[in-house]
Amino acid sequence: MSLSDDSRYLKGGPVAQRIIAAVREDAAIAKAEGFPPKLISITVGDTAAVDVYVRNQRAKAQLAGIDFEERRFPATITSGELEAAIHGLNADPRVTGIIIQRPVPAHIPVRTLQAAVHPLKDVEGMHPASIGNIVYNQLDLAPCTAAASVELLKETGLDLKGLEVVIVGHSEIVGKPIAFLLMSEGATVTVCHHMTRSVAAHARRADALFVAVGKPRLIKADMVKPGAAVIDIGINSEIGPDGSSRIVGDVDTESVREVASWITPVPGGVGPITVAILLRNTMVALSRQRALYEATYGTVDRLAAE
Repeated sequence: MSLSDDSRYLKGGPVAQRIIAAVREDAAIAKAEGFPPKLISITVGDTAAVDVYVRNQRAKAQLAGIDFEERRFPATITSGELEAAIHGLNADPRVTGIIIQRPVPAHIPVRTLQAAVHPLKDVEGMHPASIGNIVYNQLDLAPCTAAASVELLKETGLDLKGLEVVIVGHSEIVGKPIAFLLMSEGATVTVCHHMTRSVAAHARRADALFVAVGKPRLIKADMVKPGAAVIDIGINSEIGPDGSSRIVGDVDTESVREVASWITPVPGGVGPITVAILLRNTMVALSRQRALYEATYGTVDRLAAE
């Protein structure tokens, strides 16, 4: 059975289209009121993989009616110089959100850059304040991949209250935020990592299994509870017997789909929604910025965006 015919596949494209359509409506209203949303993408050095991401983000932003501008910096730039550039964008009222493309050169600490972005312009949801807010159930500006993964689980129609969820991988930008997002929905969450004694034992009792570790085909069919939802967030390049390269996830999809009730394809699952969430976050950021302007100056009008 092909991917297009298999109802077990949780495909990200249709969900992303719905999100972008909603963003487009909000962006049109904001523009009419004198507040056009604008995203600034920061790229450091020349990385072919980054160019692919930037082109995709630009195309989706155009579909959503959001202005998109790329700022390129040489690989020799210092961390201090880059932070200064970010602070300049923080102070520019015409800029709604700032995206830092990864990877960055080894001499630049990416966490320092993420912390330099003002929380009101942190559309990636990567600032420590943005991640911390999730603990207090402020969920509307969460890290994009984490939010996209949870969005796909909701597509199953499963009741998240009391749902047994296992997350394999505890990174700061995916695994941990997913855990907090799902706990806020009432799910019972277990997080596995490299010191977990038996990942398989935990995985087998999960009603919903999230996997984000960067190990191709780590999760096999015998590690999945029959009828579970499996959200594969991994992206790995695999060389086939014929020498060709292809993208695979952290789940052995062909075997696991015979056990699971729902499974995300790789590619085509979480990825498309991640960009859509980025654009939705942009409108959340714009709304917060307008609210701050109104609280400070007592009115919201076209002058704020000029």
